[in-house]
Amino acid sequence: MKVLVVGGGGREHALVWKLIQSPKVNKVFCAPGNAGISQMAECIEINAEDIEGLLSFAKKEKIDLTVVGPEIPLTNGIVNQFQAAGLKIFGPSKEAAEIEGSKALAKRIMEKYQIPTAQYQVFEEAAPAIDYIRKQGAPIVVKADGLAAGKGVIVAPDEETAVNAVQEIMENKVFGQAGTRVVIEEFLEGEEVSILAFTDGEHVIPMISAQDHKRVFNDDQGPNTGGMGAYAPAPVYTPELAEDVLERIIKPTVAGLKSEGRTYQGVLYVGLMLTGSGPKVLEYNARFGDPETQPVMMLLKTDLVDIIQAILAGELSRQEILWYDEAAVCVVLASGGYPGSYEKGMKIQGLGSAQSESMVFHAGTSFAGNDIVTSGGRVLGVTAKGNSVAEAIKNAYREVDKISFQGMHYRTDIGKKALDR
Repeated sequence: MKVLVVGGGGREHALVWKLIQSPKVNKVFCAPGNAGISQMAECIEINAEDIEGLLSFAKKEKIDLTVVGPEIPLTNGIVNQFQAAGLKIFGPSKEAAEIEGSKALAKRIMEKYQIPTAQYQVFEEAAPAIDYIRKQGAPIVVKADGLAAGKGVIVAPDEETAVNAVQEIMENKVFGQAGTRVVIEEFLEGEEVSILAFTDGEHVIPMISAQDHKRVFNDDQGPNTGGMGAYAPAPVYTPELAEDVLERIIKPTVAGLKSEGRTYQGVLYVGLMLTGSGPKVLEYNARFGDPETQPVMMLLKTDLVDIIQAILAGELSRQEILWYDEAAVCVVLASGGYPGSYEKGMKIQGLGSAQSESMVFHAGTSFAGNDIVTSGGRVLGVTAKGNSVAEAIKNAYREVDKISFQGMHYRTDIGKKALDR
């Protein structure tokens, strides 16, 4: 079969890498892809948000299956348009994907279906939002309602930071239309865990747990990023906890969405905070997480195409999903200045010599002549397996040491939290 992967980051590289391992797949296209993806799939110069262009290409090439990576095409209705044209596509509909596209909607659904989460209020004007912050005190969390590339959440340690965040989002429009409304939440303390789950709208099978590292610097310091690394599985996420989350959070979310007329087929990402009073939902994403997908795909034993076909047929309950009894770690190598402004076009040295248990997934790369150069904030996701998290960490950083480009920075403590358990 011919497969089209939509997107061009590290998550999409990991999906392409997994999909080409399927005996059912004989050709993979990726739009727009990147320098790394081009070494295993044919990259097409169509932007991931150009739904008409993607649809036209899929019809022309007679694509058998489209797999969508990023959130914007999903929330813009790519699945609805492909399905209307009779094409098979993996991902939630526009209506279902709104659980990521609107944090206010997500909170309303959690409240209605009694899914544990932080207390909150939604505001459409800055003044009452600021009054609420003054009343509640800090620490407190300010979120732009819409999509903001993983950067629309401000964990404010004091009231002034929170007030400034509201003004930046609502008055200065730093996230554009995403800041028309803000959600202000209580600050939750605990350890974060990412759970990705396959669902056909009725049945749910969670993937192995993962832990993302959002802050740019070691020891979770500095501003939030799209993710500086991840590891899987997370030892803090015990089998008992997994069962509790499945029954009290993931299943009720999928059932709630269905009863709201938003039947969800695809991958549901649930960001959890493990608090002293139990697990609570921080956020939902309507797709594979990035960089969690990189280590999770490394540990997936079952053919991903088989899983996707079972979901599209509404038969996920009949599909067995197996995992390697190992651990995997992904370390993100970022451009100088990221998550702020950064330069592009830096030549990357040391690619192409990864060991068999390792894979360097490209996120923000392109070609300049024969050279591979940086083209994004997150440039590479160096990912490795091992018999334990400790071994996977060692294997990943061994590969990191081979790579360099001007301004490169990365965290040196990815996965270390797991070693304390």
